[in-house]
Amino acid sequence: MSKIEVCLTPALLDLYAIENSIVVVIDILRATSSITYGIENGAEAIIPVMNVEDCLAYADQDYLLAAERNGEVVEGYDFGNSPFSYTAEKVAGKTIVLTTTNGTKAMHLAQERAYQVIVGSFLNLSAVCDYLRKENKDVLLLCAGWKDNFNLEDTLFAGAVVEQLQSDFSVADDSSVAALDMYQLAKENLRGYLQKSSHNHRLIKLNIEEDVRFCLKIDVCKTIPVLQGEMLMALK
Repeated sequence: MSKIEVCLTPALLDLYAIENSIVVVIDILRATSSITYGIENGAEAIIPVMNVEDCLAYADQDYLLAAERNGEVVEGYDFGNSPFSYTAEKVAGKTIVLTTTNGTKAMHLAQERAYQVIVGSFLNLSAVCDYLRKENKDVLLLCAGWKDNFNLEDTLFAGAVVEQLQSDFSVADDSSVAALDMYQLAKENLRGYLQKSSHNHRLIKLNIEEDVRFCLKIDVCKTIPVLQGEMLMALK
């Protein structure tokens, strides 16, 4: 039986053997939610880059440049990582270059060793679980966290995946058990549970409650973004 594991922060990624694993990168508030929504809405591709300066290498191409740091849009860029910036009207047929505080870093770290890297969010929860079940390979749920620290929202999503897949996979580590327990405690009121999170307090100051609530919607999208080379594209 294939195994499922949860890595609670990218700082722990080196502890996991992922060469034969599908890695699901999770950055619920808000990078992987926005990426999923953007690809669902017809974006041709999204290129995740590590640093704000890396976006500038693409400035002479017909790409949208998106940069977020500490929850805010970096001055001079088209937009940040609010899902409402990734509507069909704005992104259909476009390629977007994106850098975020946590999510894009996690993608690059995973890509160095993983068999495959896909993007997970509550928006595409069932699609991700159905794909993982069909592929039947080892799975690592990689929580992007906050600046290499553990966070609640990414762990809750990992727990949601474990809940759906626990009958089909071997639950291989205590972090998976903890994530599952947390999700089962919180799932009837995810937003209420996250009121206590540190990131919630940061986001309140930015007045983006609508973003947060949208990112906690389940199964709005059927698309699964997959990292192919430097680009995130819709999994075929």
